[in-house]
Amino acid sequence: MYSLVIISLVLYTFCDSAFFPICYLPRFWLAGHCNGLAESLSPGVNSTTCPQWTALHPTKYRGLSEDLDVAYNSEDFKQRAIQALGDAVRVPTESYDDNGPVGEDSRWDTFAELHRVLEASFPRIYKSLNVTKVNTYGLVFHWQGSTPAKPYILTAHQDVVPVEEQTVEEWKHDPYSGYYDGTWIWGRGTCDDKGDLIRQLLAIDSLLKQGFSPARTLILSYGFDEESKGIEGAGHLSRYLEETYGRDSFALLLDEGGTWTKCCTVVQLNFALDLYTDMGGIVFATPSTSEKGYLDVKITVSTLGGHSSVPPSHTSIGLLSRFIAEVEDNPHQASLSRRGTPFATTQCLAAYDPAYPEDLRKLARKAVADDAALKVLQERLLASDPLYKAMLGTTQAVDLIEGGVKVNALPERASAVVNHRIAEHSSVAELQQHMIDLLTPLATKYDLALLAFGNNVTRGGAGQVVLSDFLGTALEPSPVTPTGYGPWALLQGSIKAAFESSPTRNSSKVVVVPSLSIVSDTQFYWNLTKHIFRFSPSFDTDRFNGEHTVNEGKPFRADSLNEGVRFYTKFILNVDESDLP
Repeated sequence: MYSLVIISLVLYTFCDSAFFPICYLPRFWLAGHCNGLAESLSPGVNSTTCPQWTALHPTKYRGLSEDLDVAYNSEDFKQRAIQALGDAVRVPTESYDDNGPVGEDSRWDTFAELHRVLEASFPRIYKSLNVTKVNTYGLVFHWQGSTPAKPYILTAHQDVVPVEEQTVEEWKHDPYSGYYDGTWIWGRGTCDDKGDLIRQLLAIDSLLKQGFSPARTLILSYGFDEESKGIEGAGHLSRYLEETYGRDSFALLLDEGGTWTKCCTVVQLNFALDLYTDMGGIVFATPSTSEKGYLDVKITVSTLGGHSSVPPSHTSIGLLSRFIAEVEDNPHQASLSRRGTPFATTQCLAAYDPAYPEDLRKLARKAVADDAALKVLQERLLASDPLYKAMLGTTQAVDLIEGGVKVNALPERASAVVNHRIAEHSSVAELQQHMIDLLTPLATKYDLALLAFGNNVTRGGAGQVVLSDFLGTALEPSPVTPTGYGPWALLQGSIKAAFESSPTRNSSKVVVVPSLSIVSDTQFYWNLTKHIFRFSPSFDTDRFNGEHTVNEGKPFRADSLNEGVRFYTKFILNVDESDLP
């Protein structure tokens, strides 16, 4: 299926002032377009700055794919999908930040009920696939292939964000009712992430029902604490898979996308877009190909206590406030790098979004090779919307603070936690050094000893300030998934094929755009494959009120469940008949 056509004409494109050849083009590569951009391109015209592949429909399994397209359009299938998701939603699989280990914290026990529900909903899968439970509640489904080709992974997570008791009355329907009102299924987890989990299982069950047997082994890996730390779920699952299959043993991994649903014009662009977004005839599907890093820095100031009637010039709380102010007064600098995902996203939108401002479109095209234009483009993007600051740089937010126990007692200790999402081009070490360089002068000024991330930096006699990794959750920015021919092209083609096969979509055409997201369970799978994608096949309008919020719901106005099953089906068939290693 993936035969290559060698094109005698070698196309070149600029990247950081160096030429990179594109000389091996697959048969479904779109017509090239190398001219300067005066207006947006049609999705049928290829851009050298945002390569597109056409819809990829299964060939070997064409008849099976078409038969299932018909089945997915039926009312019977729709009702079955509604029932399966509703049943899963009715199990309140909440995970908490303070959950203890499995076996010690009884709050995990609710996942056993979800497992019973899944087995009752999909008995054919449990009979046909090898099901392994890892750390009690992690689920691995092994669908053995007939060839030694590299296996691949589909992932999702079973847990949901807890529902705050004080908000229950604000829900139109009980948050764990799984109620279907004729348009929407209501309940926590419908959007994040039981919808993806159920759609994957529905696709596999449908394939099994048709007698399909894969050539390439497929693994389903379902964690159960993605909404907290991920350690008990995906952390154990990834180790199990690496021990079973080996390092770099998978052809690709597809996980849920990010949690944002805003559209992607220049003034509304958001990272972590995982959805289809309709822009007046052009639909942008934006799988994430990288994730920002993470570090919570705890700043703890310790001074002598005493009675408040004889106070020092600065209490520990007063000193802490100065450190906080210093952090907030010195935000991290944004950077638009040609090698970064935000630059790739910008180039795609500039090429294909008809709403993109024409002056910015021309500037983006010029910035491919012109350093001065790149600098101006960065400035213009940052000025256009605050979200670009989050995309292009490390963010910081002081989210927690504590100190003092009594109004007439000097506080001996005060602390604050600064949450950081680390830019794709930065690192944990760079961020830690930034904090040290920034706060050392203050520590010296107030005669405080500075202990930073386990190292003594300064000495002092008036007290101590400690910088530490709060809860030990530091995480480097993820590796960037390649977006050349191969798994990325296969994902692109499957997304477009699923969209084109839908009977409910209009004449819109799809452009697939790489995007940047925040932390997910994929952080644990980096050793298994370099081809990690994060995508949920839904429209932004398919969500009643988003996720992690009151009245979280998934609609059927656009047949979101059915369309997701259609996508996973075509993706599975395309991967199975591909010549990926």
